[in-house]
Amino acid sequence: MQEKSYYHDLSVQGISIKGNLILAPMAGYTDKPFRMLCLEHGASITVSEMVSSEGIARRNAKTCMLMERAPEEEQFIIQIFTGELDSLERGLVPLLEANPTIIDLNCGCPVPKVIKTGAGSALMKNPGTMGKLVNYLAKHSGRPVSVKFRTGWDSESENYMEFAKIALDNGAAMLTMHARTRSQGYAPVAHWDRLEKLAAWTHEHFPQVPVIGSGDLFSPQDAGRMFVATDVDGIMFARGAIGNPSIFSQTQALLTEGLPPQPLSNSERKELILRQLNLMIKYYGENVATREMRKHCCAYLKGIPGGTALKKQLMTCKTEQEYIHALEPLC
Repeated sequence: MQEKSYYHDLSVQGISIKGNLILAPMAGYTDKPFRMLCLEHGASITVSEMVSSEGIARRNAKTCMLMERAPEEEQFIIQIFTGELDSLERGLVPLLEANPTIIDLNCGCPVPKVIKTGAGSALMKNPGTMGKLVNYLAKHSGRPVSVKFRTGWDSESENYMEFAKIALDNGAAMLTMHARTRSQGYAPVAHWDRLEKLAAWTHEHFPQVPVIGSGDLFSPQDAGRMFVATDVDGIMFARGAIGNPSIFSQTQALLTEGLPPQPLSNSERKELILRQLNLMIKYYGENVATREMRKHCCAYLKGIPGGTALKKQLMTCKTEQEYIHALEPLC
């Protein structure tokens, strides 16, 4: 695609990651089955759903389930959220029992119920607190610590450069920035120019720390454009991977061999849906899996002829066989 090799391994505080295409944490989506599927299709490393530090401290069963590593996950990032040090201290032992390769601190979630606890993107307004959290993890966890954040709370307070410096001064080993403010949510467009500025500064002052870019990555071409425009060390696919886990292998092929990605055929969509459903059944059981799979089907079938009618039919499927039968027209 270009002379510079944008697809390469990452080194995070001495830990080598094969490749630089990461599956982002997404609540309700990046569970164990979906992470396994993305790894099968070329993801370099995956991140858990966002996990409450307080839930970890209390050893809440559902919280602990979010931290379970899949058999295929030789390396695994656990993302936690908290706005105060106490829960982090109380939860450190059970967090380490889950054996994360890297611990990521969420400083970007814009959801009100997270923000009201002082966590997520609320930390963009309290970089000092973020620094204390990173410092504690860096000193006591024995794991590399990464920080995922936004450009700022709103357009009037974009403090991502200051935020990044505080994180790095306190021991952060990797930075991931979603190039939007909290007030933007997920629209309109991400500001890749901020990523370019962050990457250039970090490469100059902390050359051992990789910078990962996030925001508006919905195709392999988008990934290629982000690498060229920003010179980030890796990229993190979020919504772009839902309904299209092969985006990882397609991006790798584009970056390494210049192979243009081809749209998924109907038969490929069918195969992916049934593979993900099968993984979900193994993890959740058929009753839960067939319900949870419905939201993924909406993404897989988006925009294809006859997709609306098929999605309506799949919304009523209660068994794996009913899914198989409903998907027969996709060939």
